[in-house]
Amino acid sequence: MAKAMKLRHFPIIQLPLISLIFLPSLISSQTCQKTCGKLSIRYPFGTGPGCGDPRFQNRITCNQQELTFTTHTGSYPITSIDYANQVIYITDPSMSTCSCTKPSKGFGLDWNAPFSFNDNTVFALLDCSTTSSPIYMPNGGNLNNSTSPLCDAQGASICSLLYSCQAVSRLNIPISTCCVYTPVDLGPSFEMDLQKLKCSSYSGINGFNGQEFNPGSWNYGMGLKYKFNYNNDYPTLCANCEKTNGVCGGFVYLSIGMVFRDALRVVACKRSLDGVQNFVSNCSADVWLVSS
Repeated sequence: MAKAMKLRHFPIIQLPLISLIFLPSLISSQTCQKTCGKLSIRYPFGTGPGCGDPRFQNRITCNQQELTFTTHTGSYPITSIDYANQVIYITDPSMSTCSCTKPSKGFGLDWNAPFSFNDNTVFALLDCSTTSSPIYMPNGGNLNNSTSPLCDAQGASICSLLYSCQAVSRLNIPISTCCVYTPVDLGPSFEMDLQKLKCSSYSGINGFNGQEFNPGSWNYGMGLKYKFNYNNDYPTLCANCEKTNGVCGGFVYLSIGMVFRDALRVVACKRSLDGVQNFVSNCSADVWLVSS
């Protein structure tokens, strides 16, 4: 239970007591880890309910020491996290690479997910139908009814190199069935439905390792950028928490009496003291409390 409790600068009415009663017990029941497998876990991510920012809890999860990213199209292993540049890197098991080709349904981000594609991510759609795929269109006025791809012309060399890989070349498909997409081409919903696009598979490339002409050495996967909030400000409370070897978690309470306002976000710092995990909680809105 709370040992110290204080209300300050509350603009409308006092926060219902029940909201404060349940908070300490909720916080103390959570076990937040600083790592998942070999990956370091820092805010805004967490390893379970009550850990990290609530907006990410259903999308970034740690199961059996494997960190995964989940959207409506599936769950994908997270290979690394660049906290300095706010980018997570994921792989798709159904993605084709220079060493292996696989059929795929594609990839998409949830419309309300706090992520966007990293600018360096490039998508190559493979084995697309030049007669029925919407990424191709009739070359207007041309008597031979040839087609011209609605793709990034500067990505032609990527297609050529990918199709030179043994795993792709043995399929004996023409380079004209390859189309390079950049993230902006996926539209605001970031949806890549290969069944609708009439393509068999795709490759995601998030780096060339300085070997642009050697597709066997490319980094296959996707980079996804994230933001802390609208202004992308790293919460000071979380920064201070992690500096003291703590794990930062967020909790949101919405109702104040009969009035619904913007959510009050409570930021909790979990530390280990003498082998017992305790929370020191602070509120970034109008309420703070200390519990142990």
